[in-house]
Amino acid sequence: MSSLILEGGTFRPIFSAGIMDALLDNDIMFPYCIGVSAGITNGFSYISKQKKRNYDILINHRHDKRYIGFRNFFKCKSLFGLDFAFDELPNKIYPFDMDTFKSYEGKILVGVTNAKTGVTEYLNGKDLDEKCNMLRASCAIPLFFPPAIINDNEYFDGGICDPIPVLKAMEDGNEKHLIILTRPKGYIKELGKGNIFAAKVLKKKYPNLVKPLLTRHELYNDRVKYCEQLERDGKAIILRPTAEDGIDSFEKDLNKIKHAYNHGYNIALERIDEIKKFFSIS
Repeated sequence: MSSLILEGGTFRPIFSAGIMDALLDNDIMFPYCIGVSAGITNGFSYISKQKKRNYDILINHRHDKRYIGFRNFFKCKSLFGLDFAFDELPNKIYPFDMDTFKSYEGKILVGVTNAKTGVTEYLNGKDLDEKCNMLRASCAIPLFFPPAIINDNEYFDGGICDPIPVLKAMEDGNEKHLIILTRPKGYIKELGKGNIFAAKVLKKKYPNLVKPLLTRHELYNDRVKYCEQLERDGKAIILRPTAEDGIDSFEKDLNKIKHAYNHGYNIALERIDEIKKFFSIS
């Protein structure tokens, strides 16, 4: 079996959305999809076969204060308008095709971080509810989001403890992988001030999150190296933006966002024959 693995990165995965739309245009549907944060959120539109849905949402609402803005902290303790982003958008403005999504015969997993244990859990995407709580959980960046509550458990961003969930994909029996990264080749993650601050703020309530937050950069760099070794071993194809074409996590320039989407789409098209051959897709 083959897997599609999706890294997060807030707005950076618009690049991944371009790739997945190219896959849809070529009738390529992976039987296993796993990811975290905005990566897997975009992946849901791939599973529901709704081309450009992710693009339309970001382009039309990047500067919509209901979607993102500090005023939302007063409403829902989040930089993002949670009910707008995870309820109004998918249920009213850009209706999510739940019927097509539910008819998907493969496996889709959403990586989340248990706030109490500091351990990654993988939720069955088929259990998605109308409020998209599992996606809220996977996108819940500490301090930018409150923890998401699912079955009385508190969850944060899935990328904290498993930023590129290739090991889980392998554990589930997948032998070949299409890995979509949102950082360019050669990128080295460093310990950021935001993670240090978050660790201090959350230490008392969530002590098991401290170490993951402070070592997240090391885990990320190790996981990228592992993916690159899989590629050298003929077990994976990695698609990622060039240094010139990537965008920031909170990119404001709509032209750059459009370019990142098109960059992903075009990269996938350029390698579509290679992808079909590698995964034995007729």
